[in-house]
Amino acid sequence: MITHSEAIVFKSVDYQESSKIVTAFTLEHGKIALMVRGVKKPKSKFSGLIEIGNILDVVYYYKPSRSVQILSEASYSLKNKNLRSDFEKMATMTSAIELISQLLHDDEINEPLFTFTKNMLSWLNSAEVHPPKLFPYIQIRLAELTGIGLQLDVNNGDDKTNYLNLESGLVTNEQVSSHSYKLTPNQFTYIRIALLAKSSTLFEINFGTGELRQLIEHLDRYLKYHVEGLKARKSDAIFEQILQG
Repeated sequence: MITHSEAIVFKSVDYQESSKIVTAFTLEHGKIALMVRGVKKPKSKFSGLIEIGNILDVVYYYKPSRSVQILSEASYSLKNKNLRSDFEKMATMTSAIELISQLLHDDEINEPLFTFTKNMLSWLNSAEVHPPKLFPYIQIRLAELTGIGLQLDVNNGDDKTNYLNLESGLVTNEQVSSHSYKLTPNQFTYIRIALLAKSSTLFEINFGTGELRQLIEHLDRYLKYHVEGLKARKSDAIFEQILQG
């Protein structure tokens, strides 16, 4: 079946002398593998298109019984050129895509997750904020989209002590289990805004040394607690550099 779909490039690996096998998140068939023949040749029509994070319009031959589909045409759906030229944007994008890919099963059609991923990449491309500050928001939204969203169960007031409870997913004023992490006021404010207001004011929070990194680690532990088989991201080696900076 010839299929026309939007697709987001997640990963590519070399195949034989001139081809690549691409993992792509498609709107029509979810996460699939695509054979891109001749892409490594100098005059390939796919030259420059098959890069992680690119949002494409693609045409491929889909056969359910086949593990790798054949890509026949591709063009840009959206050009997010800043994701290539800005080191911090690229590192944030790469880690986010690896996380999304792990949360998505092969051939799983998920239009809300596709729309979120597409909009997130577009926003990251144009945003004038410190890119890593977007990452906890991505984690929080992905938890929501996969049915394990966090919930606030607190008395109002940033001056109170707040905890992220891994088992229940509740953010509370009390440590209700041994699997709870104490949040700094900045971390709690970020989570509260991300859950309730979804406002860009969360990017104005001035995290202290190590606070942002710790918040990302707390949210990673939460996701790993609830998602079986979730692994440490290979791309985080670069992302860690900008967090430390």
